[in-house]
Amino acid sequence: MLGRSPQPNAFAGAQAPRMPARRMKMRYGFNEIYGWWHLSQGEHRDEIQRRLRLMDTKVVRVFVFDQPVPDPFKEWHAFEGMLQAILDLGAKPMITFAKFPPPYDRKRNIAEYVARSAEIVWSCIERWGGEEVSQWYWCIWNEPNNLAVGGDLTIDQYIEIYDAISSEILKQLSPFLGSRKALIGGPAADGTHRAFWMDWIARLLAEIDERQIGFVSWHRYGDWRPAVPSNSLPGVVMWGSPDSPNGAAFEPLLLAQTPVYEAAARGVERLLQDRDVLNVCGELNTMSHHEYYYTLGYNQNLLGAAYYASVLIHLIRGGADLEMRWTATAHTDAYGLIYMDGKPSPAALAKQLFAQHVRHGDEIRFPADFEGAPKLDTIIAREGKRLSAVFVNPTRECVTITPADWDGELDTCGELFRLDESTDEKVAPEQFAGRITLNGYGIAVITNAGTATVID
Repeated sequence: MLGRSPQPNAFAGAQAPRMPARRMKMRYGFNEIYGWWHLSQGEHRDEIQRRLRLMDTKVVRVFVFDQPVPDPFKEWHAFEGMLQAILDLGAKPMITFAKFPPPYDRKRNIAEYVARSAEIVWSCIERWGGEEVSQWYWCIWNEPNNLAVGGDLTIDQYIEIYDAISSEILKQLSPFLGSRKALIGGPAADGTHRAFWMDWIARLLAEIDERQIGFVSWHRYGDWRPAVPSNSLPGVVMWGSPDSPNGAAFEPLLLAQTPVYEAAARGVERLLQDRDVLNVCGELNTMSHHEYYYTLGYNQNLLGAAYYASVLIHLIRGGADLEMRWTATAHTDAYGLIYMDGKPSPAALAKQLFAQHVRHGDEIRFPADFEGAPKLDTIIAREGKRLSAVFVNPTRECVTITPADWDGELDTCGELFRLDESTDEKVAPEQFAGRITLNGYGIAVITNAGTATVID
């Protein structure tokens, strides 16, 4: 455990210069895999859906041909129910076609894959209508550059597959699009431990007709190695990578990764070069594993809360259009934000608090750091008369801040919501009296519109 500093890390000084405002363009989303039944059919589905609405969930990614979700050819009613649950909570599905067995360049295999995928698109149009389905997202493959996940295709193989299936999807959606663009995309590239993952996006943009690309997607995790010595975990394959620095070194290492999301989003934005193509972080989480003994709770606890809230700020700063955490609902795994009985993890409460105060279309600002400020991640959001600021502490240190030092207008906020090591894994509502103390990992929001905030 990292030691907490005995005295609050307070700071004061001249007010930081105000940074220019811009509009919040990022939307919030999730992957839903192991918990699909709890979302759509379980006894706590209403509560799970309520929480996803509180997180302003606009897109939910599901899979076919891979992952434990209903087979649309054998279990259409269960598959239909899963998609309807997504629509009921006010979101759109992102249906991911992944994958088919090798060889990946065999013409017959590609043709069969395209035919099966096309039948699913057709079935959805028959069930929900072309106008509705034309607003859905269609992702082609999942981590094609990752041997363990996506088969480790070559880029040439992927381009051939993408061109074949995206052409078919576009053909089916075209009568309903009007002036809109079809939301077809990929490659859902593994950007965590694959050095040349941006090659896949660059090649896709260069070699595929832009009418067939509505978004590009990439994945990023803080780490995929065990949070404990790997030699203590039977069956763990490290793929030639070194063991992680466990114990006291691992937590700051994880939180040091969050600025990388901003850099990745900015890099992809430069590849897009003002094209009408969305920049999607299609998977993110603190750690890439589903076993509790492997992750030590870092995906769902207060560290996970600080990690996720910090990532959101960096993705917004970097220009991402959509973020999709892996995953929404936990089954028996250590990924999901919401437990299968509908109760929220600390990370879920952090997202719920963040999304209620930083909304799509808000005018947003990022206060400039100044000498002596703690390493907080901060965003200010306004819409009409509503004014809110989010502060994230990505350290175990106790930090005390004076928001007016960041922006004098924040003194007009009268309410404070805080989630940290002193609030018993709940959001604590308080009167804001000019200063905030965050006790270790956590998130604080000050606002002038607290009565509309749901904290349960």
